[in-house]
Amino acid sequence: MTSPTPSTAEHTPVVKLRVPTEEDAYAWHRVFDHPEVMEFHGGRTAELSVYEELTARQRRHDAEHGFCLWTMLDEDDQVLGFTGAQPWPHAWGPEGAIEIGWRLGRAAWGRGYATAAARTTLERVRAAGVSEVVAMVAAGNERSIAVTRRLGMELAETFTTPTGKTGYCFKLAL
Repeated sequence: MTSPTPSTAEHTPVVKLRVPTEEDAYAWHRVFDHPEVMEFHGGRTAELSVYEELTARQRRHDAEHGFCLWTMLDEDDQVLGFTGAQPWPHAWGPEGAIEIGWRLGRAAWGRGYATAAARTTLERVRAAGVSEVVAMVAAGNERSIAVTRRLGMELAETFTTPTGKTGYCFKLAL
């Protein structure tokens, strides 16, 4: 497969989303096993058990809310990562908000997958009755900040995490 040229990079790629399966824990563990992918997520590869718990939690979110962090697949049904929405899971930050997010394996970067999948996420959460979403992005994560801009999100707040890192809360009314 060749890399997209600038003219094809603007083309919206085919992206499929599904509720994560138990097997997706292994796929997420594999595709996220790259230092650049994990730079803003703890800096190192997470244990498989983290993804087993995360995929199980997302299945519960889908059953309870009608949305979750879905497994993102390309046109050939290869796992690229995840995108979707979930209630903000921490006791700090935008408590009670619905957070959208995405994480791609390194091989899928720069092809428009995150933006295309995030747009589908916005359609799905709007259909589920959500009226506003947030995206929490680490300062310095320019790729994710660019996705928030493509979605039309606006910077609402700069915050400090419990570990002392700076981040941004972007918001979008649906």
